[in-house]
Amino acid sequence: MSTHHATLHYIHDPLCGWCYAAQPLVSAAVEKLGGRLALQLHGGGLFGEPRRLDPDMAEHIVHADQRIAQLSGQPFGKAYLEGLLAEQGTVLYSLPPITAVLAAEAVDPAKAYPMLVAIQDAHYQRGLRVVEPEVLGELAVETGLDGERFTAAFAKAQSTQVIEHVQASRRLLEEVGGQGFPTLVLEVDGKRQVLPHHHDYGKPDAFVERLAARLPAVH
Repeated sequence: MSTHHATLHYIHDPLCGWCYAAQPLVSAAVEKLGGRLALQLHGGGLFGEPRRLDPDMAEHIVHADQRIAQLSGQPFGKAYLEGLLAEQGTVLYSLPPITAVLAAEAVDPAKAYPMLVAIQDAHYQRGLRVVEPEVLGELAVETGLDGERFTAAFAKAQSTQVIEHVQASRRLLEEVGGQGFPTLVLEVDGKRQVLPHHHDYGKPDAFVERLAARLPAVH
């Protein structure tokens, strides 16, 4: 946390549609309040085991995504809607993308959040299979990370590290009384409070304004 007086804890999952809805809010907070606020990512493992998409689940996701698009204005690409969601054999598995974010953070802490954004956009707009390490490696390079260093960090984080991270994220979620993903928690001087954000979908400026009002004064 070092020079920052406050931390925004973001309990999320890369494959959670409502976290994609919250992406503009978190991005706006990072962009406009980054000097006063540290962002800490906590991947919660929505799909803790590989799950093959079946027609019922696909239909449920499509309906949820329509609502997300309506509320947040976030785009869902044709390659995702007509490709990834429509194809037999699509697997949803949160651990590889969470591992990729941890690997990005290990190589360059400033790239952790851009890596998460790249994964979300690749999944929801480009219809890429972000459960595949090769795809995640390509996204890392697109994000400006060194490919070899990322691959090494990914391999290191792949086993116990990612499991421990997900377990810690779930513990935090329970401790703060969060209602699932996404949960945003503001920590100031060791005191944590859950930030209501659902009314701010599609209104990042309003979210930033309310968040800024809770931050310590700049001296």
